[in-house]
Amino acid sequence: MSEILCQWLNRELKVSRTVSPKSFAKVFSNGYLIGEVLYKFELQSDFAEFSESRGSTAKLNNFSRLEPTLHLLGVQFDQNVAQSIITEKPGAATKLLYQLYIALQKKKKTGLTGLEIQTMQPQTNLRLQALKSEAFREQRLNRRRQNEIMAKIQAAIIQIPKPEPNRTLKALEAQKLMKKKKEAEDVANEIKKFEALIKKDLQAKESASKTSLETTDQTATDLLNTYSDDDYIKKIQKRLEEDAFAREQREKRRRRLLMDQLIAHEAQEEAYREEQLIHRLMRQSQQERRIAVQLMHVRHEKEVLWQNRIFREKQYEERRLKDFQDALDREAALAKQAKIDFAEQTLREKEAHEKIAVERAQARFEKHYGICAEILDQILDLCTKVADYRLLTDNLIPHKMMHDWKELFFSGKPIYEQPSLKNGITEPTEGHLIELDKKNLLDKNDYEEYKNMVGEWALPEDMANSSPPSNNHILGHVLQRLIEKSIPSQDDAAETELPSYAVKGCFLGKTLSGKTTVLKYLQKEFSIRVLSIDTLVNEAIRAFNDNEQASGLRPVRRENKGEPLLDPKEISKIQDPNALSVPAVSGKVTPKKEDVMTDEDEYLKPSDSFLNLSLRAQLGAKSEQLLKKGKSVPDILLVNIMVNAIKEIPANKSWVIDGFPMTLNQAQLLEEALTGYKKKFMEAEKKKAQMPTLALGPTPSKEVIPIPSAFDFAILLDISDSLSLDRMNDIIAKELSREISHENIAQQEVSTSQERDGDNNLRDQIHHRIVGFLDNWPLLEEWFTEPQNILTKINAEIDEGTLCQRVKEFFANEIANKKIKVEKKLEEKEAEKKAAAYGAEAPTASPPLPSEAEKDKEMHLHREPSKLSPGKGKTPAVSPKGKTPGGKIPVKKSPAGSAETSPTPTAPPPPKPGSEEWVYVTEPIPEELPSFLLPYWELIEKSYINHVKTVLRYLRDNQHTILSYLYDTRTSFQEFLRRPDHKQEFVAQWQADFNSVPEDLWEDEETKAELHQRVNDLRDRLWDICDARKEEAEQERVDIINESWLQDSVGITMNHFFSLMQAEVNRFQDTKRLLQDYYRAMESKIPLEDSKKFTRIPLIQVDSRDISENQLRIPLVPRISASPENVTIKPKLKALLKGKIDPTLEGLESNFEVDEKIVMDTWQQASLTISHMVAAEVHQRLIEEEKKESPPLDSKEKSPQSGANKKAKKEKEAPKKKKAEKKGKGKSSPVAEVSPITVSPEELAEMERRNELKLKIKEEHLAALQLEEAATQFRLELIKTKALAVLEDLVTKVVDVYKFMEKWLGQRYLNEMASIEKLTEVARYYIETSTKIQNEIYLSQEDFYINGDIKVFPDAVPPTRPPPVEKEEDGTLTIEQLDSLRDQFLDMAPKGVIGNKAFTDILLDLVTLNLGTNNFPSSWMHLTQPDLQEITSLLTVNSEFVDWRKFLMVTAMPWPIPLEEELLETLQRFKALDEAQTGTITFEQYKQAGLWFTGDEDVKIPENPLEPLPFNRQEHLIEFFFRLFADCEKDPPQLDYTQMLLYFACHPDTMEGVYRALSVAVGTHIFRRVETPMLIADKTSISTVSPNEEFPEAEDITREERELKEEKDERDQKEEEIPENANPEKISMETLLKVFGGGSEVLDANRFASYLKIENIYAENFIKTFQDLGAKNLEPVEVNLLLKHPYIQDLIANYLDYKIPDIKMILQRSDHAQGSDGERSPSRLTEEKK
Repeated sequence: MSEILCQWLNRELKVSRTVSPKSFAKVFSNGYLIGEVLYKFELQSDFAEFSESRGSTAKLNNFSRLEPTLHLLGVQFDQNVAQSIITEKPGAATKLLYQLYIALQKKKKTGLTGLEIQTMQPQTNLRLQALKSEAFREQRLNRRRQNEIMAKIQAAIIQIPKPEPNRTLKALEAQKLMKKKKEAEDVANEIKKFEALIKKDLQAKESASKTSLETTDQTATDLLNTYSDDDYIKKIQKRLEEDAFAREQREKRRRRLLMDQLIAHEAQEEAYREEQLIHRLMRQSQQERRIAVQLMHVRHEKEVLWQNRIFREKQYEERRLKDFQDALDREAALAKQAKIDFAEQTLREKEAHEKIAVERAQARFEKHYGICAEILDQILDLCTKVADYRLLTDNLIPHKMMHDWKELFFSGKPIYEQPSLKNGITEPTEGHLIELDKKNLLDKNDYEEYKNMVGEWALPEDMANSSPPSNNHILGHVLQRLIEKSIPSQDDAAETELPSYAVKGCFLGKTLSGKTTVLKYLQKEFSIRVLSIDTLVNEAIRAFNDNEQASGLRPVRRENKGEPLLDPKEISKIQDPNALSVPAVSGKVTPKKEDVMTDEDEYLKPSDSFLNLSLRAQLGAKSEQLLKKGKSVPDILLVNIMVNAIKEIPANKSWVIDGFPMTLNQAQLLEEALTGYKKKFMEAEKKKAQMPTLALGPTPSKEVIPIPSAFDFAILLDISDSLSLDRMNDIIAKELSREISHENIAQQEVSTSQERDGDNNLRDQIHHRIVGFLDNWPLLEEWFTEPQNILTKINAEIDEGTLCQRVKEFFANEIANKKIKVEKKLEEKEAEKKAAAYGAEAPTASPPLPSEAEKDKEMHLHREPSKLSPGKGKTPAVSPKGKTPGGKIPVKKSPAGSAETSPTPTAPPPPKPGSEEWVYVTEPIPEELPSFLLPYWELIEKSYINHVKTVLRYLRDNQHTILSYLYDTRTSFQEFLRRPDHKQEFVAQWQADFNSVPEDLWEDEETKAELHQRVNDLRDRLWDICDARKEEAEQERVDIINESWLQDSVGITMNHFFSLMQAEVNRFQDTKRLLQDYYRAMESKIPLEDSKKFTRIPLIQVDSRDISENQLRIPLVPRISASPENVTIKPKLKALLKGKIDPTLEGLESNFEVDEKIVMDTWQQASLTISHMVAAEVHQRLIEEEKKESPPLDSKEKSPQSGANKKAKKEKEAPKKKKAEKKGKGKSSPVAEVSPITVSPEELAEMERRNELKLKIKEEHLAALQLEEAATQFRLELIKTKALAVLEDLVTKVVDVYKFMEKWLGQRYLNEMASIEKLTEVARYYIETSTKIQNEIYLSQEDFYINGDIKVFPDAVPPTRPPPVEKEEDGTLTIEQLDSLRDQFLDMAPKGVIGNKAFTDILLDLVTLNLGTNNFPSSWMHLTQPDLQEITSLLTVNSEFVDWRKFLMVTAMPWPIPLEEELLETLQRFKALDEAQTGTITFEQYKQAGLWFTGDEDVKIPENPLEPLPFNRQEHLIEFFFRLFADCEKDPPQLDYTQMLLYFACHPDTMEGVYRALSVAVGTHIFRRVETPMLIADKTSISTVSPNEEFPEAEDITREERELKEEKDERDQKEEEIPENANPEKISMETLLKVFGGGSEVLDANRFASYLKIENIYAENFIKTFQDLGAKNLEPVEVNLLLKHPYIQDLIANYLDYKIPDIKMILQRSDHAQGSDGERSPSRLTEEKK
């Protein structure tokens, strides 16, 4: 039934949990699955409220919801049923489910819903259901009320404390009894309530039964009236009456049972009430006794207190003494514990420090590893880039490219190109920015090479003799003067105050390095002020708290142009501790207090009390505000507090800062506040940025003097981290010892609490301070070392006295050095004052100059030396004129002194303009001139540099483009040469035709001639294909040569070089105009308006489009290629060809000559243009002079000249004329005095000076132009030479590529022709040898070979090799004969035993009828009946029977006789495969385990395919042994491996065979203990069986005897080595019977009763033997004991079944007899048989 329900629940309903008969009660114990079943039938609508839990609450909820539904279906369900299901009572859930199954099946048939079923039920059932549910509800309410009442009673009971109860055993038992009575009473009450409910149910059921009986009676009467079968009706009535009676009896028995339960329950309730009454009485008496005990206890306590008060007074003194001693001991223990804790804390701190050090080392390693990885990546990129370009350039990488890659590598830029900007993206990516940086770097390097004429722009060999142009010092002087005019010198006059002797410095180092200790020592030895930032901050905060007021005037101290502190407005702005953007200074002069107050009133409107505070108090207020917020004081606020303290120190008092600055930002802010170095540095950088780069001045520009540092020295007290930690631990240890040694503990705690907090703070922060110092120190060290080397490191890991002494010596040395520096500075100032006074006296002594311009010039000359300082001024070579201004000016102004100043013939030649001796003209220029000339020069520089960089970038990119194009051209031509040809198709067709020739025509001469003709036709066709491919390749090469790429590339390259020439020409034109404007302004002339346009060098027109001249800004020159006929090839062009002239390359050489001519013409045009410009400038000067001079002078001295051919002469003669004019003017001064016109001497001197100045200006101007012209001409020639070299290199590379193409083409053609010749030779060979070509002939392009992997026709089917056949050898039976005999014996005797007479008859029949059946070898044909009987006797068991399996095993020889160890190993393998230990195995397991020998592994396969394979006899023997010993009746056949191994345990030695069989049966080696003389007798019998001793096989017998003797000797040696406790294994009776032939064998047909008797005899003897050895119940006995028994020893000695009979000896004897007597006929055998 449970299976039916499980199938219904699992398959039909598919409930959520699988139900099995075993888990039925457990699964339905919580009611969840019952609700799920009802829900699936739409009867349980509140299934969602069900719970799967197995708790009591969940079960009560589920079953209370199930109850109405089950009653609705008419299933019997009440509290008992629910309790049975919940407690998993067997069969309860199954019964309920079966009822539910029946009810649901009825509902399913009727198709009624739950509501319809409820309406169809009688009212009594509904009322009964309502009563039951109401009873359950009332029961729950009563239980809840009872619990609430008990809780209130317990809460109302007053808990009276009672003494410790002395509970006895009786009291505990009474309490347990009361508890049980109470529980029984509760149970009785519940039973009563339940019985009341049951009574109500019974009454309702009785009323319902009465109504049902009435209805049944009425229906019965109706049926009686209807039907006429009275007997049937009577039976029905009788059965109804019996049912009604049985129902009444059941009700009576039930009532009787309920009444018995009620009586028992009432008795139990009565007993419970009595127990409750007793319990209450007992509780009241216990309370009274407890109160009495408490009263007695109080009285006793009073007495004890009275006695204790007296005793306590005596103990007070002892306690005080003990407390004092305990306090001392406690302090000692605390001190000891403190030391231990301190040591542990020290160890933890060191470990933490080591951990931080390891983290820093790890971070440093990761940083260095990242750097190395990045460098390695760049090295790999460089290597791969070189490898890529080696492919492009045939391992010849240009030097320029390698140089660029190295520059990128050394600068850390990626060598490979980064991704550029995509379309639609305007913001540059990181890769794009990197590419821009790379381009700028390479452009800068190329420009530097071009500018300095090194590297790629180094002078070629033909220009090596000409020196490069020198720097145009005149132009540099002009630009330097314009810059100085535009940017006036910001150097202030010398300070009026004297330099201070005060020494300023700072002490730096890690925490606890000894800074404060050393400074205290120095403060005692020297008069210095020590400044500590912590102390200053605390003083500032204290000043604010003390409301420190500002005085009228604060003491002011200037420190090297020091800057004022922050005013209150800026102080109020500092909110963020990291707000370092607020400037630390606001002016140059320290304002007075009144100014500060006005600024405060203007910018700040705080209370007047804050405004009246001192600056230190205001800074302290801000610091306190930040510290209260938990923020750190910002660096700028700390610096201002420090600067404020420094300002208050007197000027001549030295000061030293303790441990400040701590960061680089603090050092920079402090330096700025004390020296103002930032502004001076920015001014110097600005001035340096405006200096020209294309033209340097005659001397280097003024170097910016390094600004003196705010410190004279900076000392680092260097200690290790571990020493710092040790010092911190020592400080804390001292504090602990001092605290412990203090007498008053309370006072000590109060006095040292602050110090202890400081030490704890130091302990907590020591690691962070050390790490912070290590992080910031490298930057600070660089700051104090690089600009001015003021840092000194002192090893502080020494004792305090030595350290203080070293620092003292260093400080004394610094004071002495500072004194020497100040004295030297004072001397320099005195010397400057004297020089200034001497310079001021000189102009006052001479008469004043008439013109204001000359005054300005003189003032300028006097101002120059004032600017000079020991470190700032120009070098002496800059202004020789400025050194002796008083010597030259009087000479020019006084003609009377001409005798002194007139040149003598021995005077040196006048200096050239621009040389070191030349004095530059420094006439005043208009103030507005630098404002437009300097921007003009900057524009010249910028445009020139950008132009050159752009052209060089294009040249660099063009080189990459050329290499890529040439590589693509080579590879594309090679691919074109390797394009597929269709020669293989013709070859394959010829091969197919050749192989299709019939074999009988191969030797026909006409056929061979036809085949040779086909080969010739194939060769001609292949030659045609090669010729056509060669022509196509040549045409492809010609097309590549005739492409316009080379002309376009050459044109573009030429345009780039022409652009460089244009840049040089533009620079020269702009420089010429700048010099012209400058010198004309110096001569007070109006600048000329140059209406002439700038010269434009024409470019080459690359494309052939027609462009009108109006649209062109730059003129274009068309390229006309010269025809080869009209061009004569120069020797240089012939060198390019390196051999005979190729007609296809003649156009390249001709075009190269035209391009070379264009380059030369363009260079000549640019050179002539520059020369014409210089000549025009000279001519302009001459014209202006001619206009100013008188006509007679003009006619005598000069004549106007014109024409472009004479300008060069003017340029050369200009310096000579200038010299002549100078000499002439110098001599004409006395002539002027004789003139009738009266001119004062001053006017005459002024006129002479002006003429001389004009001449000098003209000379300097023309010299500057000539220098600029020479430099430009030199660069133009260099550009021309470079352009020709680049063009020649480009044409050479292209010609080499074209020649390589021609070489590849010819080499490929020759290779293809050679492969065709090879094909022809192979084809003719096969024709002559008359053989088909089986393998595919492959001919494609240059390759020809015979593909051995592909055959055009399949191989001939090889002949099938015949199966191996076993041959008869030496009378040995073949496997087939053995199987035939096995089948016959198996049919006759399935169990393996045959009578000896029957066995002899069977052998005789088989030998007699062997001619047709071939059952035996031919040697067995000569056996006579006596021979067969002798064989039977050898195999006879117990003189009556023969084991035919043993016979077949012996006749199957030769096979390897196993050793005992091999038998045991084989047995273990069989047992390992026999997992079930059944004693049998299948054929697969047998093959897997194997025997002690295997098949022949070295079987030689014959070469002749028609010859059969050699027969593997041993492999077939292994399979035959399985068939021989297996039980074939089973499917699959099973082999008893132990029985089989017992057969193979046979041995020529009888006793050895028995011992081997025992070893196999037991499973281990059995030692042989007793030696009997039976073996010798057997041997003798075996050897003497033969009556004839003269046959040749006697030698074999002798050999066997010898082997047996050797085995015996070995056995004797083994017996000597037998251990004492050998063979402790046990052997059973069944195993022993199996060894000695008494196993479970059943004879065939039960014909041999005597054999059964023998078996019984063995069994009886074995039983007796076992009993003699002490095995009364025949349990297994030990082998060693068994072998000692006389019966077993005798049995082993005489048991012959395990001896291998020598059948071969009988066969050999039979053959020998047959050889002497003649063959015996079959008829004779038949007669013998009869």
